[in-house]
Amino acid sequence: MPFDLNSIVSARSTYRPQRFILYGVQGIGKTSCAATFAAPIVLRTEDGACALDIPTFPEIAATYTDVENAIKALHGEHPFRTLVLDSIDWLEPLVWARVCQDHPNIKSIEDISYGKGYVEADNWWRRLQGGFDSLRFNKGMQIVIIAHAEVKTYSPPDDEKYDRYQPKLHKRAFALWQEWADEVFFFNYRKTVTARDDKGQTFRAVGSGDRIIYTQERPAFLAKNRWSLPDEITIGHDRTWKPLHDALRAAIGEPYPYPFAQEAKHD
Repeated sequence: MPFDLNSIVSARSTYRPQRFILYGVQGIGKTSCAATFAAPIVLRTEDGACALDIPTFPEIAATYTDVENAIKALHGEHPFRTLVLDSIDWLEPLVWARVCQDHPNIKSIEDISYGKGYVEADNWWRRLQGGFDSLRFNKGMQIVIIAHAEVKTYSPPDDEKYDRYQPKLHKRAFALWQEWADEVFFFNYRKTVTARDDKGQTFRAVGSGDRIIYTQERPAFLAKNRWSLPDEITIGHDRTWKPLHDALRAAIGEPYPYPFAQEAKHD
């Protein structure tokens, strides 16, 4: 019996393929990074991967049913080890449209009173999460979800409010996906402040285009990981994103499939 004291095992031995959310500023290379994970296939809700030589379904998913059909197809026989969703914020309107199908004469999720439409959307989001988890458990696939970033004002209960980066989703969906993911990585460029006035306000900031992946939450951005990764992983201009994969492999160990698939060129 699995729930017997004689069956106790190390939690690490129950390792499953990981669930990643990669989000960041525009044009930094999120899709290019996702393309370097092991044997990827892209499920597109936008056309951000069109410049990459990476397997994809021939059509962009235009409905919630399209996304479900793609997940169903991936339960068949195939060589892929990573599903890349590009992107979740472009998927969100498809979820909202699915909610509206259950409400005759409703044209927008905003037309459903008292914000109940967004509450109903939770069920459809969870259904997709279940589909992705089924691919992890039954097909051994990693899930890499790409999101764009936006700046939102955050009001912590124990401090003054401040602005921070977070994935570009409705707050309810954002909470669901943040909790579901094993890793949430924030991508940004390294910047250096070169001058301030006498009040401490910035006059000028410069950068060399070096890319940084942040893996732990800070006031300026949301991030998390389960594997004691370095707080910052410097990518610089490395087109293979090798520093990220080296850090993951060192932290997770042998269950992590070494991820190089191809060199990707654009976001």
